[in-house]
Amino acid sequence: MPNESKKEEFKINSDELVKKFKELIEAGNARRIIIKNEKGDTMLEVPVTIGVVGALLLPIVAAVGALAALMTKCTIIVEKK
Repeated sequence: MPNESKKEEFKINSDELVKKFKELIEAGNARRIIIKNEKGDTMLEVPVTIGVVGALLLPIVAAVGALAALMTKCTIIVEKK
């Protein structure tokens, strides 16, 4: 059986974006996280590896925070293993 991935989609307000992003990283079962604006344009796509923790994650979280300041509503798509 091929390596299949499952996708989940969350529609949230921008003020919840960083919190949800951190939750998804901490859950540890995401392979890729895609953040789209309300028009459906991809704003950020992050491949998540098991080794991404701590200081390596800070620039990504900062970028997510900057995106949150620019958007009002967004969609997070999570590809899981």
